[in-house]
Amino acid sequence: MIWAFGIAAAVLLLAGISGFVWVNRLFEAPEAKHVSSLTGELGANRVMTVFAHPDDEQLANGLITSAKAGGAYVAQVTATRGEAGTQVPVVARQRDLGVIRHAEVLKNGFALGIDEQEVWDYPDGGVPDVPMDELVARVAEAIARYRPDLVVTFWPASGATGHKDHMRMGLAAEQAILRLRAGEGEYRGPSHVAYALTPPRAMARLAGETGRFVVENQPAPTHAVPGNTASKLKGWEIHASQGDYVRKAYGVPARLLYLVWDKELYAVRAASEIEGEN
Repeated sequence: MIWAFGIAAAVLLLAGISGFVWVNRLFEAPEAKHVSSLTGELGANRVMTVFAHPDDEQLANGLITSAKAGGAYVAQVTATRGEAGTQVPVVARQRDLGVIRHAEVLKNGFALGIDEQEVWDYPDGGVPDVPMDELVARVAEAIARYRPDLVVTFWPASGATGHKDHMRMGLAAEQAILRLRAGEGEYRGPSHVAYALTPPRAMARLAGETGRFVVENQPAPTHAVPGNTASKLKGWEIHASQGDYVRKAYGVPARLLYLVWDKELYAVRAASEIEGEN
């Protein structure tokens, strides 16, 4: 009987390994170029991220930490305080959530080594209602002030997750770069834009209708960067009001998810390739 239990254990182990390999492949993007540092690959010394909510920077955690390890300057704009979010777990009165999440993103930015951060006060969930000219002007002013070589944001047609705030900030970032490129100042905007993407095969197979929408509306990834799992896990500890977000959204603990989602995917474009609309 002992040998029977041994065979059964071996079969279960092989099944587990096969399942892990299958899931891991869903989070891969064979078409993407694997690089240790996107800023190193592009020769960028100054980076600026343009995001919508506190914790959006978790999507670019590996890019940011590798940029800082290479000596780059990093600035970050977060357009809202995340006050409309769901607490997972509940850590404060809901009416105070904006204050809490504002502090969380500043703390995580400090942990990531971000040099300068701005947290704006646009309404969480209401960014598409903000006049586009206002958003573009404010993002353009921030870009001109921080003078990045590389801007990191969301793809305007998909927003990585289909969130309309993400999509709007990605579009505002693009329009701001176009405005700077058309200007007459000494600084004419970044040389490249990197759009943070979610793994297309995993989204298509595991994320239902939203996943299919994202995949159908985002470009193919051009670059893959190590995700820095340790830093991401620390980030979720700092974002205490969202500490169980990964488990709630994906059905597995963050530590387990990042065993398979261990790379960040980006679509990189030269700023000169940005068009007026996607």
